[in-house]
Amino acid sequence: MDLITASLPSLLSGLAITVVLGGVSFALGFLIGGLVALARISRFGVLKVAAIAYVSVFRGTPLLIQLMLVYFGLPQLGVRIPPIPSAILAFTLYSAAYLSENFRGGILAVHGGQWEAAGSLGMPYHRIMSRIVFPQALRVATPAIGSRFIALMKDTSLASVITVVELTRVAESVGSSSFRYVEAFVIAGVVYWLVNSALSAGQEILERRMARAYA
Repeated sequence: MDLITASLPSLLSGLAITVVLGGVSFALGFLIGGLVALARISRFGVLKVAAIAYVSVFRGTPLLIQLMLVYFGLPQLGVRIPPIPSAILAFTLYSAAYLSENFRGGILAVHGGQWEAAGSLGMPYHRIMSRIVFPQALRVATPAIGSRFIALMKDTSLASVITVVELTRVAESVGSSSFRYVEAFVIAGVVYWLVNSALSAGQEILERRMARAYA
């Protein structure tokens, strides 16, 4: 208990950084993932090929390597990005690749007859997507999207390798200064578990509300 009391300010600061990394990266990944999904189902060959290549690269390589390329590799090309923006950039690109597949699966789950019916009424493509297809696709994809958000919150611990002082980095620092590594990392693990439990509960509430809306 004394370790928790002594390290509480640092833990709260690290938790705040963790939440910022996960929240901002997920929000940006959500937007980019939606655009990539649209490109993936596009009739334009160039867009489709580019989207397939993007998803293949970012899903097929470890997140840690992507993170280190952004932070340590880009400076060799004359592009220097501070640690936190570097982590957000890497997490955003990584999560967008997975989210795009979640969106694509949801869009493909919408029956083709609804596309045809809306098209026969003269609705333009963007209106069909925004009013008919995307709301249904989002409902289908919500469980997978929620799981991706929870996974991303845990992935933020990798930011510690590029000197971002988030929750895992704080636990490491507390452990090294007190030589009580077990307690320090157990405390950090409990905090991650509490955060992700809250996110899981929120996801279940959201899923129930969306199910009632379409009941």
